[in-house]
Amino acid sequence: MRKLTPFDRSAQETPVLLTAQAIHTADAAATTATAMLTDRGRILAIGTPAECEAAVERAGLSPERIDLGDAVVVPGFVDAHAHPLMFGQMMTWVDCGPEKAGSIPEIVALLKAAASDLPAGRPVRGYGYEQRNLAEKRHPTRFELDEVASDREVYLMNASGHGGVVNSYTLQAGGVDRDTPNPDGGEFFRDAEGELTGELSDAACNILTGVHGVKIGHHGPNFHLADEPEEHLRQLDAATQRFLAGGVTSIGDCQVTRREFDMYLRLAEAGRLELRVSMYLLSHLLDEALEMGLVGQFGNAHLSFAGIKFYADGTLGGWTAYFPDGYVGDPCRTGQLYHEPAEYAGLIRKAHAAGLQTATHAQSPTAIEMVVSAIESALAEHPDADARHRIEHCGLPTPEQIERMAASGIRPVNQTQHYFNWGEGVEEAIGTPGERFNPLGEFERAGVPITISSDAPVAEPIPLEAIQTAVTRVTRRGHTLGPDDLRISALAALRAHTIEGAASIGRDDDLGSLEVGKYADFAVLSGDPLSVPAEEISAITVRETWVDGVRRHRV
Repeated sequence: MRKLTPFDRSAQETPVLLTAQAIHTADAAATTATAMLTDRGRILAIGTPAECEAAVERAGLSPERIDLGDAVVVPGFVDAHAHPLMFGQMMTWVDCGPEKAGSIPEIVALLKAAASDLPAGRPVRGYGYEQRNLAEKRHPTRFELDEVASDREVYLMNASGHGGVVNSYTLQAGGVDRDTPNPDGGEFFRDAEGELTGELSDAACNILTGVHGVKIGHHGPNFHLADEPEEHLRQLDAATQRFLAGGVTSIGDCQVTRREFDMYLRLAEAGRLELRVSMYLLSHLLDEALEMGLVGQFGNAHLSFAGIKFYADGTLGGWTAYFPDGYVGDPCRTGQLYHEPAEYAGLIRKAHAAGLQTATHAQSPTAIEMVVSAIESALAEHPDADARHRIEHCGLPTPEQIERMAASGIRPVNQTQHYFNWGEGVEEAIGTPGERFNPLGEFERAGVPITISSDAPVAEPIPLEAIQTAVTRVTRRGHTLGPDDLRISALAALRAHTIEGAASIGRDDDLGSLEVGKYADFAVLSGDPLSVPAEEISAITVRETWVDGVRRHRV
């Protein structure tokens, strides 16, 4: 029998009095301080050095005094939508992103090189390609991946995370041929002659998880590939360090299955859970969660259950978001809905009636309508002024839907790095309306709270890059996406990645801003994101990251 291992006790042993050029609290008054006193993981005082010294005297403390000089302190960033284990796992795969490969032959060469270094039979896995960034402007095919290996699995994941391409061996091993029907919530893509191309999406990825692996049916993309537990722990450790390097102190894991839950418990037991994690169970586990009595948030300061994750449609990056009239870039593709509207509304009603927060992935106007309507109906039956139901990504809501979101307290959780990395692709996919992708300015004017996150590994957990993109709407290629009124201020963007992120995971009472009584989670920056030119925000360095009053990262 395993013994209980408490892991939410603060590791801070000595009080600390910090001084800095500026400490942006991100509180409601947008206060800027220059000193902060912490003890046992909590903030005891914040304000001027004199005010904090007075607090030291009142409490009878003997703190360590740290002068951060010209540094700027902000609350620890809250990444309300990320996939840490998936991120860590892909850090062990072959990076086939745009900085590594600009064409399909270059991808094949990278994968071949990796295959030559792997033991016989070990799968070859790559990630990060976005077909519209390739010279060929298309997905690789299984025949091209057959050049990498024909005696083992080869899987190249699309940057969207919603599928990718496999070689012929993988299809054969999974018992998939040209006559195999598509699974609910997924697709094995075929060419004009009906031949398998090797591209697969969402629930079709079940063939990659093994006989006893995680199977999620039509409830979302299946990226839950298994490794040995110790390898998963190493992957989570590696991902944790990347989040901390970006100044992230809290995460909302937005697709938890038994794989993730098991790894978090193992990490906590080993004393290696350095970040705060709020878990959202995938919706195929809803009935099991209710059967166990999970009818509200529970857990401790480091690991907690927050709610249920749903999917309405697919991804814009992989052209599986639902556009019933087809894509401009490919009129034969419409994308998909994961659930019929009535079925989805029933799931939301069940979760809401039990008091659970829901977080639904939805990109297209049609999918967002399904979500907003279902939440409105659930709220009409069981009013709750603070349900905080979320729409993940919420790429292209209509102005009318935004107004209804404001009325129902629905919180969009956006990822500005998506349009930083491939914003041009949205316009190529659906035409001019794509320039409104993630309309943060419209949300702000309607009174809809804004939350920014990374969706790592779809984007790197670099909050300062996300904040800059929210302020400029300039993509990696230098293209400005949409009119100026879709932008928000640097302060609004900072709050969107701190206190609003905390509100979206239900932790704004103790996280997200630097206020007396809250946890001492903060990032130490080399510059001031509120005063440097907008195009220089992402160049600011995260010098240190503190969690619970303890320095966890230092450059």
